[in-house]
Amino acid sequence: MELNQVTLPAVDVAASVAFYRKMGFELIVDAPHYARFKATVGDATFSVHQVDTVTGLSGVVVYFECAALDKQVAALQANGFQFTQQPRDERWLWREARLLDPAGNVICLYHGGENRLNPPWRVKA
Repeated sequence: MELNQVTLPAVDVAASVAFYRKMGFELIVDAPHYARFKATVGDATFSVHQVDTVTGLSGVVVYFECAALDKQVAALQANGFQFTQQPRDERWLWREARLLDPAGNVICLYHGGENRLNPPWRVKA
């Protein structure tokens, strides 16, 4: 199986569409209650769907890998994006930066490189 689709709640779908388009994602489905985007690299997609309310943080974090994380963050900041965490090296050997989308969903831009699939502590088959 291949994970390909994540759907996020959004009270204001139009605001979420504007946010993700400004980040550079390609809008491939656009309806008042639903929108789907294609990742900037590869074929993965994600979407937002209309909800009446967002009740606190869900604990879900959506990760988008960036080959040049620091450059990507700098470009987004220059375009008005506010980050809740600047790029930093994490103990699990990824470099991560975080921001919130208009609905309060946590978005993590990261670079895991070889350590994404093959960390030193990977379970042996």
